[in-house]
Amino acid sequence: MKGLKKGIVVVLIAVFALSIPSAALGHPSKKEVDYVAFGDSLAFGITPSNGVGKGYPQFLTERLEQSQYTVDFNNFSFPGDQSSDLVNAVQSPEAQQEIAEAEYITVNIGANDILPLLTSPANIPAALSNLGNNLFFALGTIDQINPNAKVYVMGYYNPFPNLPENQLAPLLPILDQLNAIIQQATAANGDTYVPTETIIAKRYQTYLPNPSNIHLSESGYQAIAKEFWKKLDKSKN
Repeated sequence: MKGLKKGIVVVLIAVFALSIPSAALGHPSKKEVDYVAFGDSLAFGITPSNGVGKGYPQFLTERLEQSQYTVDFNNFSFPGDQSSDLVNAVQSPEAQQEIAEAEYITVNIGANDILPLLTSPANIPAALSNLGNNLFFALGTIDQINPNAKVYVMGYYNPFPNLPENQLAPLLPILDQLNAIIQQATAANGDTYVPTETIIAKRYQTYLPNPSNIHLSESGYQAIAKEFWKKLDKSKN
């Protein structure tokens, strides 16, 4: 009789345990999130040999998946995109539908507004002003469509670390101005700025292995994704 009672108790405990949701037992259940990326070749995933690989958004997606998220990822980035292309992108019906559903949005834009003008620096101030206006408009459009989305905007790294010092010196203030414009537009819209200059500078030879190409290695894109993740993970707490 005692054995029978003990068996019944064991069965009841097992049934009770099965009826408890897994989250209550400390096993995290996967959450679904929508993530949208806008940007240029860095978000698209152009490699140092001008091939196509994974950009930082793909590695950020992997980090989300490793943290028990299922991710609906949409990438509206394209190599060569300038800030005017970002303005057009955020006004497209397809992108607006994805923006409306997104929990997380990342943006990087502006380098291609400036790079073609490095040989004619007199035109750079006007280009920076135009960039600021376009980025402010694009981020404002995103915020209007989905005020609850968390938006992260990337600052740029130095893409020319291998230039002789006399050639690099006049370019660094332009990089500072570019990042300042991006940071100002980001802050004005209440979004989050993600700097990358310092992290890439720690390992130039690894992250920018081709001296004649401004695109990052896979480990470089992973490093940038980690910087985004730090901001994103902090915002979830």
